[in-house]
Amino acid sequence: MDRLRSPGGCPWDAEQTHESLLRYLVEETYELYDALAVGDVAATREELGDVLLQVLFHARVAAESPDGFDVDAVAAELVAKLVGRHPHVFAGEAGVVTSGDQDVRWEELKATEKRRDSVLDGVALAQPAAALLAKYVSRAKRAGVPPDLLAAAVPEGAPAAVVGSYLTGGDPEGELRAAATALGERLRAVEARLPAPTNGEPRRTTPEDWRTHWQ
Repeated sequence: MDRLRSPGGCPWDAEQTHESLLRYLVEETYELYDALAVGDVAATREELGDVLLQVLFHARVAAESPDGFDVDAVAAELVAKLVGRHPHVFAGEAGVVTSGDQDVRWEELKATEKRRDSVLDGVALAQPAAALLAKYVSRAKRAGVPPDLLAAAVPEGAPAAVVGSYLTGGDPEGELRAAATALGERLRAVEARLPAPTNGEPRRTTPEDWRTHWQ
């Protein structure tokens, strides 16, 4: 990649920016998803390489800016994250017995590291609306929001509504995104009424907490 981006290398590669490469990152990710979904080993190997190329490409572009970083810095940050998020493996911390325990602990550590105030902080808003809605529901469920409150907050029959919207010339992506946005606003409004976290610890809530402040 260094050679491709350097004088005498490839003009096309040298011209690329983070912005111009975005569509390739999305495209290659979907192609890898398809290969994994059908269990095609050869295609999976190829598509993993294509996704890796995007990582290398973006790291090389980043290295050219004054405050940039290279792929070694990317790898080092990943290693530090894996070590920090697995204290039961690398630091002898007790309490993690099952994968469910680790799932909860991972989110607690992430919230502490990134100083997040909301269970929705860090969710990628650019993802497709259905995935965004599912992510919001997943985050809310993990935070202890009772299922009946979530079910009432999401439009009934949302998947079927997508089909109906298409058939009637509507905008199902926009409608699902609006539903996701409404749920996100509802969750953040309730969070604002919940007791604030103390001593820098992530907020721990119970279903009863959510039910009490849900309006």
